[in-house]
Amino acid sequence: MLIRLARLARSLCRDLSGNATLIIAMGMPAIIGGAGFAVDTAQYYMWKQELQHAVDQAALAGAWSLSKNQTSSSYSQRAVQEFNANLQITNGMTSSPSVTMGNYAGGTGNSVLVNASITKSLPFSSFLTHRPLLLRASAQAAFTAGKAYNACLVATKSAGTTLSIGGNATVKAQCGLAALSCSDDAVNIDSSATVQTDSIATCGTAQVPTSLTDVVSEHVQGLVNPFADYTTPDSNGGAQSYACNSVSKGGKKTQQANLVQGTYTSLVVKCTTNLSPGIYVINGGTLDMTANYDVNGSGVMFVLKNGANVKLGGQGVSTNSLNLSPMQGSDFTTLGYSSSYAAKYPGILIFEDPNNNPGSPGHTINGNSNSLIEGSIYLPSGGITISGNSYVSSQCLQITSQTITVQGGAWLQTLCPSAQTNNVGYSPGEVRLVG
Repeated sequence: MLIRLARLARSLCRDLSGNATLIIAMGMPAIIGGAGFAVDTAQYYMWKQELQHAVDQAALAGAWSLSKNQTSSSYSQRAVQEFNANLQITNGMTSSPSVTMGNYAGGTGNSVLVNASITKSLPFSSFLTHRPLLLRASAQAAFTAGKAYNACLVATKSAGTTLSIGGNATVKAQCGLAALSCSDDAVNIDSSATVQTDSIATCGTAQVPTSLTDVVSEHVQGLVNPFADYTTPDSNGGAQSYACNSVSKGGKKTQQANLVQGTYTSLVVKCTTNLSPGIYVINGGTLDMTANYDVNGSGVMFVLKNGANVKLGGQGVSTNSLNLSPMQGSDFTTLGYSSSYAAKYPGILIFEDPNNNPGSPGHTINGNSNSLIEGSIYLPSGGITISGNSYVSSQCLQITSQTITVQGGAWLQTLCPSAQTNNVGYSPGEVRLVG
């Protein structure tokens, strides 16, 4: 009996048929634990990656909103909207994001901070820890605000020095100067000139006195011609001619021209001239108001076509005056023009056809004139030179020309509020993720 038990024990020791089962049984907890940990880890990283991407995009969206001068509520709403748009796997699992403004690199209120979290149980880990996973993510995006540029003196030529002020000229235009040229010295203001303005913007560079460096913005992308999409208007007044007629004034005979709207081959002032409201087309000739006579026109617009040029000013008699103001919306409708004219062209005093090509010397304002000129002057085909001892003052004169040159002893003053002047573009802000 004992011998048989000894043999059985020896045979069991030599039998290996159950080893695999035993090893598997002993290793099963580790196998199950490893698989569970792998699943939890993969899920953790998926949640972490999506949550971080969502807060990154939210911070960038909020910063872009603030760079465009949006309100605090707008930037926060934009950030939350972008956060929610980037949730898929974790949708419904995250907390509401916290969106606040922060400070970056010594600045104040120049960044957007976004924080969010996920509180969710993982299948394996929560079995062991008996509590859900807490996952947090944060992002910070810094921004530089963009800027809208308004200007009442705008040079539209794309290359070269296009806005030049020199000599003893005086320009008072707080409403802003702009040059669309992307060349070096696109704006050139001589130290002998007197210039007062709140803003000088150019696609290129500006050569200005040190007193103006604080208001200069160079290499501004996106500057535009405010009248680029305007088509050339026409007059419904038919063909007209200029003529001076004798009239009695104070018991004396004098010469006077009383004009009506229409198309003129030239309009050269030769006596006291009064213009009734309307559109005056100058077809191929000259609009010349430099003679020593008073010229008065309220509610008028001059259109230059087929090589026409304009000369405004005087020839030495400072007592004579030039008083011109543009048509308003009601003027167009009263004179039978379409509603599109009434909506598009109010406030424009002189409009040059883009294909006019006036030749040299282009358009001029000179002489010892006392000029009160209101409205917008648009000269996309030729440059304008303001020189001599011309004195031009207005409540709101805006000049948009291929080039603008102010020289000699010229005095140019326009009192337009910046908010009422032509918008010449917007420089986008800069945004980057910094944390």
